Amino acid sequence: MIGSDGSQLGVMPLAQALEKAAEQNLDLVKIAPQATPPVCKIIDYGKYRFEQAKREKEARKNQHVVDIKEIRLSLNIDTHDFNTKVGHATRFLKGGDKVKVSIRFRGREMGHPEHGYEIMKRFADALAEQANVEKAAKLEGRNMLMFLAAKPAK
Repeated sequence: MIGSDGSQLGVMPLAQALEKAAEQNLDLVKIAPQATPPVCKIIDYGKYRFEQAKREKEARKNQHVVDIKEIRLSLNIDTHDFNTKVGHATRFLKGGDKVKVSIRFRGREMGHPEHGYEIMKRFADALAEQANVEKAAKLEGRNMLMFLAAKPAK
């Protein structure tokens, strides 16, 4: 058992612990119920809950959810369109998101998957300074997919 000032009060029966808490007009709270014997502390439970909620809110505020942004390319993409897509990917990566690059093969394009691999390689090379290839280009049905993740900050 731990007192309200943080001092160790030792192991004691539940009735005696509740009595000590009632003397100080505070609550008896199990801090570590899985321990043997369970660790209890004499504290103001309302204040404890408020501080716990405040800590959780602060932790949530500092979190960043990583989204996956998709960029679609085509087999016959022109230089300027390609550079625009590279710019979008750069912006997504700087924002802390992952980028999913996809190429959809239509009709006779399925006969030339090597062109898709070339475009994917060119795209990965254009973003080599900002991103790592998390999952290399792979043909899945009529789609070719590649995943990029931002390089860790140095």
